[in-house]
Amino acid sequence: MNKTLLITAFTTISVSAAEPPVPAKIEFNRDVRPILSDNCFYCHGNDPKHREADLRLDIREEAITAKAFVPGKVKESELVARILTDDEDDLMPPPDTHKKLTQRQKDILKKWIEQGAGYQQHWAYEKPIKAVIPAGKNGVDVLVQKRLAEIGLKPAPQADARTLIRRIYFDLLGLPPTPDEVAAFDHESHKSNRSSESYSSLVDRILQNPHYGERMAIAWLDVVRFADTIGYHSDNSHNVWPYRDYVIKSFNTNKRFDRFTIEQIAGDLMPDANQETKVGSAFNRLILTTEEGGAQAKDYEQRMLTDRVRAIGNAWMGQTTGCAQCHDHKFDPITSRDFYQLGAFFADIKEPLIGRREAGMTVLDADGEKKQADIAKRLAALQADFAKPRPELAPAQLVWEKQALEAVVTSGLWQPLKPATATSAKKNIVLKADKDGIVRGTVDAKRTERKQNDGTETYTITAKMPQGVTGFRIDALKDKSAGIGLASNGNFVLSEVALSTGGKNKPAKLAVSHASATFAQPKLAAASVIDGIANKKDNGWGVLGGSGADQSLYLELAEPITDADTSVTFTLTFAYGENHEIANLRLNTTTSPKPLRAPNTSLPAKDIADILKVTPEKRAPAQKQKLEAAYKQIAPELAALRTQLATTEKEKADFEAASPKCIVSVSDTAKRTVRILPRGDWMNESGEVVKAALPSYLPKPKIEGRDLTRLDLAQWLVSKDNPLTARTVMNRLWKQLFGTGLSKVLDDLGAQGEPPVNPALLDWLACEFMDSGWDFQHMVRVIVSSETYKQTSHPSDQTDQADPYNRECARQSAFRLDAEIVRDNALAISGLLVSKIGGPSVKPYQPAKYWENLNFPVREWQNDSGESLYRRGMYTWWQRSFLHPSMVAFDAPSREECTAERNRSNIPQQALVLLNDPTYVEAARAFAARILQTEGDAAKRITWACQQALQRQPSADEMKTISALFERHLADYQKDTAAAETLLQTGAAPTPANLNKSELAAWTHVARVLLNLHETITRS
Repeated sequence: MNKTLLITAFTTISVSAAEPPVPAKIEFNRDVRPILSDNCFYCHGNDPKHREADLRLDIREEAITAKAFVPGKVKESELVARILTDDEDDLMPPPDTHKKLTQRQKDILKKWIEQGAGYQQHWAYEKPIKAVIPAGKNGVDVLVQKRLAEIGLKPAPQADARTLIRRIYFDLLGLPPTPDEVAAFDHESHKSNRSSESYSSLVDRILQNPHYGERMAIAWLDVVRFADTIGYHSDNSHNVWPYRDYVIKSFNTNKRFDRFTIEQIAGDLMPDANQETKVGSAFNRLILTTEEGGAQAKDYEQRMLTDRVRAIGNAWMGQTTGCAQCHDHKFDPITSRDFYQLGAFFADIKEPLIGRREAGMTVLDADGEKKQADIAKRLAALQADFAKPRPELAPAQLVWEKQALEAVVTSGLWQPLKPATATSAKKNIVLKADKDGIVRGTVDAKRTERKQNDGTETYTITAKMPQGVTGFRIDALKDKSAGIGLASNGNFVLSEVALSTGGKNKPAKLAVSHASATFAQPKLAAASVIDGIANKKDNGWGVLGGSGADQSLYLELAEPITDADTSVTFTLTFAYGENHEIANLRLNTTTSPKPLRAPNTSLPAKDIADILKVTPEKRAPAQKQKLEAAYKQIAPELAALRTQLATTEKEKADFEAASPKCIVSVSDTAKRTVRILPRGDWMNESGEVVKAALPSYLPKPKIEGRDLTRLDLAQWLVSKDNPLTARTVMNRLWKQLFGTGLSKVLDDLGAQGEPPVNPALLDWLACEFMDSGWDFQHMVRVIVSSETYKQTSHPSDQTDQADPYNRECARQSAFRLDAEIVRDNALAISGLLVSKIGGPSVKPYQPAKYWENLNFPVREWQNDSGESLYRRGMYTWWQRSFLHPSMVAFDAPSREECTAERNRSNIPQQALVLLNDPTYVEAARAFAARILQTEGDAAKRITWACQQALQRQPSADEMKTISALFERHLADYQKDTAAAETLLQTGAAPTPANLNKSELAAWTHVARVLLNLHETITRS
């Protein structure tokens, strides 16, 4: 920072390279605190465990008592003696710290003591004071111009209309204006007495544009470290994208910031909690987590607590709270007790400490809620119809009872097998044989979530046979499952059964002469499983309409198995899809003679079989009801109703499975124990157990008689008594609109941060924000409507020398667009950008093998298709450990930590991305097609292209350069049409067939250059 910014007491400002003069009147916060904080507080500050010589310089009374200085008496002050001595043993700061005071800093300290060594509470902990602004004046302009007058600078003139509309579009929409919009605004701005009204109208339109919410959300998503993955170890996905939509909607609807805050920290605890507030509470779940099997729960419990405390400090307080995790903060009055008491607010959140996150709460829009209600209504009606008494079925039930009892008796001819192995080919289904020989299958949720499960599977089961086996029975058991199949309607479709002996080395087919079943749905008969067709969707044995009861498939062998202990391999193919596989199956053998046929009814479950063995007159009422219910599950008379029920249940399950989910905060009465951890050591449980409490060093309400909750924390953060939140948020907004915060270190308003260059302005913004009812759009409007915002960004010679970093805002600032907006701008210019708002994250082009080091499981990025390739950058899949390389190149953060301010680099790699990344090459190709379809000669097309990309006419030199570029490439591609073909194949967007490919390739190079210009990716 240019040290001239510290001058306030002089009417002119030095423009020489020398240090500015010492102010006539020393202010502790402005002049002294930064010196002490940078050089002294580490050893003589807040942290007692690191304090040297038991001396504190951060508290005036203790410093005076220790005679570090004597107010008004420079020569008697030990502090002065220590900073002036030549003795290295006494010199402060000690030489081994590699810190050295400048002469100006020494003079400031001496003059401060001479003037009485007055202290001030740190500026950020003082309640902000709202400056009085004359009626009809913009507070931003009044306070900026007052400061400029004090230091002898003048504001820059207003920027031209083109620059203004480009600036405000990029700042508030993250998109470029169209040439027509620029022309219209320019025309209105030049009308007499209409300039101000025209600009005000422009601001109104922008704030009502739905893309406003997207642009404003980007910075907030950085601060709360929103990402699609968990961060640690396998860095697998978690369901959080509805939270991003919540943030976008909140900005678009101008949700008041106090409400926005409360919903995120305690949306589940609010008296009027609903789906929206609960989705907001997903903020608490954006922490880094792990699925590593060997992870220690206590370790990650501590990591999660500290992550949340850091997030509160960063997003709302502008405090480096994380520095108090292991010891009291060395520079700010944050104690370890404060740290862990803040962490205790989140001890009620129900979540696994290690392992996979839950799928989350279903999140529905209005159409989704309507559809859900419709399905529920139809399902309830069908269930009621199925449940009602049906005395007309009594005669048929008697027949069934007799048949079922016979089936129980004949079941003695069958012996269950204990499988030796049970595996699935695709691993979509996890198979496990239990001690009773039942093979149980469950859908692999991770493969399904990663879209690796195509819904088909092949079971391979081996077992040893007794001698003389003549047939097999495959039982599909309901057991504890919703149905006997894994599909959402409880059904399965067994496409093919193949039997073999001899193992893998010398397999020999075991022929099946007949297949029959206890039940089969229409067009999916049992005979289909032995027809040799294993890969056809609508072929096989299905049981829709009978999936509520156990069903069995009987297989008659062409020849008996003569050898004992013969190993038979059962290969069961399920090709229908949608996980139409058997949930629980049991293999049985028989040595009974042919023919082997399925009985007219399925083998009843054991509890039903036991009732059937009781004579009718001795059955209890409950047993009779159970028999009636069992018969309903297989009664032919109710087959159509059961099919309807199963179909509607599948519709419900499919709807719920496909509906968006979001992990949210759920409060648990069994709170986790939180204790102060000495040195942050999670294995040391000797520290004091603490409860939730607000920071001791800040104003707070007195709450007694109950434990504090997250709702108390949220309400305190946005109370007018809290001096930090409004300052923190407004400082970030100023940075977004001017390039640098009024206090430069956005996430640290503490002693190691920077005092604001214009404290009266930051205080006024904070007070105005609170007084407006935390109206964020109001503050945006105030700032962008100011003459300060509308200045040109071109510095005068005076301001360039006196204020090279533009901290005093005597002009506007020019800076590169954020990573997402660089992409959005290129897609918008090309005509490819899809303007859809919200929805799941998307996967645009990414280099192959970029994810090759992602494990558990190994993954490969799958490019999306269609409109998902052309969504705005903010919707790009955010993989914390492997962020999209194009985003990385333009300084997007990984969001493993809260990021209040991104780096802004200018490196060759960025030009290479713009020239070679498939997204940008495709954008250039699509832009070139638009250029080529424009009427006129090359000069007119170049003019049109510059208007689209830059919203201005090309200069004569630019026209000459671009024309030569086009002619050179056109000549090359006319000689080498194959090269043109290769270039034009980049990307999935179709190329108009009627365009000359050599010309299109040449114009593509022109478009690449225009998209790569510094001006194109710079907001000025």
